Amino acid sequence: MHDEFRTLEATAESAGGAAPMPALRVAPSPHIADPSLTTARMMIDVLIGLAPVIAMSVWVFRWYAVLQIVIATLSCLAAEALATSMRRRALTLGDFSAAVTGVILGLSLPWSAPWYVGVIAGFIAIGLGKAVFGGLGYNVFNPAMVGRAFVMIAFPGALGAAAYQAQGVALHVVTEATPLTLAKQSAIATDWWPLFLGTVNGSLGETSALACLLGGLWLCLRRTASWEIPASIVGTVAVLAGIGQLVRPDSPMTLAHHLLGGALLFGAFFIATDPVTSPLTFRGKVVFGIGIGVLVWLIRTFSGYPEGVMFAVLVMNAVTPLLNRWVYPDPLGGPAPAPKS
Repeated sequence: MHDEFRTLEATAESAGGAAPMPALRVAPSPHIADPSLTTARMMIDVLIGLAPVIAMSVWVFRWYAVLQIVIATLSCLAAEALATSMRRRALTLGDFSAAVTGVILGLSLPWSAPWYVGVIAGFIAIGLGKAVFGGLGYNVFNPAMVGRAFVMIAFPGALGAAAYQAQGVALHVVTEATPLTLAKQSAIATDWWPLFLGTVNGSLGETSALACLLGGLWLCLRRTASWEIPASIVGTVAVLAGIGQLVRPDSPMTLAHHLLGGALLFGAFFIATDPVTSPLTFRGKVVFGIGIGVLVWLIRTFSGYPEGVMFAVLVMNAVTPLLNRWVYPDPLGGPAPAPKS
């Protein structure tokens, strides 16, 4: 090693320049990585996993779904290009991360959201959700949920998924409120089969439990998403909702409504599993998922909101750095032995 350093120094001095410093990489073991597991490949896996959700939203909401997804995606791509140019960095659209943010953001919006909501949400998602932290890999919060939260607070009326009869919409699913809103505000229970299939009103990506399960299974099999997170989220909500149903058997918010209705499955598989904003260890992921599940159940049960996935994910995103510090893995080969006295 010392001979190599002396050779580098001699070469530099003969060329009349300063001796170059060797590129040393310091990281914990093991030092084996899969070169095929790139950001672009993971993002493509997510887009493939989202395909059933997109297809179901287009089947139910027709061109309204296409419009929302296209507007949100183009806005995120434009915001990403603007952010990288302002920072004088190379264009990063090729890693598909901005496209994934746009598609997830579009699917989190209702069919009836005005066009400007998707545009504003896209620029907020990339600008405040990712770029201000330093770009992909440095953001603390899920960018799509940052954009969704902003427009939900800024345009609460436009984010409702209620029907707009004046527009002459012929789709039967938009003639009534979302299933969770019906259950919470009108004590009307929706049958479980429409919830499972997705022929109900709501945000584009949350209506079909079947589509979310198909796409989520793909992500878990590809190991693009950590199965521990959705399993912990769904399992926690199932336990709490089951207890709640035993305590109040007459409640319209049954176990099936908690699991199949709203954005629980969409958030569990496609939002909470973001590798940047979720913990690194097995125990951390389980705690992270349990925290999201508890918050979702609490918000749905005791707050004025019929849904709580977005808020739950953002809160637990903020806790993730602490989880990475508190719940850390043992070193390779086991913990260091205690010093002998």
